[in-house]
Amino acid sequence: MNRVLLNNVDHADLRVAIRAGAAFGDSVNQLPIFPSEFEEAQRAFPIVFREEGGAIQPYALLGLDRDENLFLDGDRWTSAYVPVFQRRGPFSIALKGAGGDGDGEPMVHIDLDDPRVGDPDGLPLFKEHGGNAPLLDHITGVLRTIYGGMETVGEVCAAWREAGLLQAITLQIALDDGVTYEVPDILVVDRQALADLTGDALERLHRRGLLEGAMLAAASLGNVQRLIALKSAQRAAA
Repeated sequence: MNRVLLNNVDHADLRVAIRAGAAFGDSVNQLPIFPSEFEEAQRAFPIVFREEGGAIQPYALLGLDRDENLFLDGDRWTSAYVPVFQRRGPFSIALKGAGGDGDGEPMVHIDLDDPRVGDPDGLPLFKEHGGNAPLLDHITGVLRTIYGGMETVGEVCAAWREAGLLQAITLQIALDDGVTYEVPDILVVDRQALADLTGDALERLHRRGLLEGAMLAAASLGNVQRLIALKSAQRAAA
């Protein structure tokens, strides 16, 4: 890995290919997502939660076996939505001045060792006569979503847990051919707990704009049936 600060002098002519695939970390059965993604993500994936180091992180559930993404077909995603963690490609955010020589402003970095970087068939990052090209504007928005999500996700999930909405379960899945899977140690938004919210707990979530996200996460669990259908089709074709 060779991460450097992206700039329009050293990287004026740099092109980056837009590709997915196992080689780029897409072949995983869960990916972290953020509440700001829930509206789009819940149309495609079940949204589950995991407790990590005392904090709670939402995940999109993508597959049932290890290193399996049922929405990945070779070098492309088949779902209408791709979580921002994977849409960032070879780009990342680092804080300028973390060593004391700046103000802590988040800056775009790029991994020059990533095989998508420098691909002559890729898209430019900068316009010929200055300014960001559309790809870099898109990536900047993706990274803002990640940065903002990392700042707020812990507080949002803690509020849902405090309201009693997150239930610990082992998700049990049975395919049509009788094969069964378990997804242990996860949390989900409990529909009944959400329906039973009243009084101060309901008012607090409503006032903070957190009710909709909880409802979207609860509704997303209907996509477990989509995972079953995709996995059953995969096994039937094998």
